Amino acid sequence: MDNEKRVPLWHKYSLTIREASEYFNLGEKKLRQIIQEQPQEDFILNNGTKVLIKRVKFEQFMDAASCV
Repeated sequence: MDNEKRVPLWHKYSLTIREASEYFNLGEKKLRQIIQEQPQEDFILNNGTKVLIKRVKFEQFMDAASCV
């Protein structure tokens, strides 16, 4: 996709695991582990078999977490 038409990560409502990894500076494996350990958290958005992360909700989760 052309970079001019691409929505910046900080404007997106939800992020893929890869995008969230880049945005939050966490490994994809670590993000998947957090999702597996916190399946009922409101930052998780399941779209069929695809898992998306609600950016703002995950930021709030990270702010409240003492360690990840």
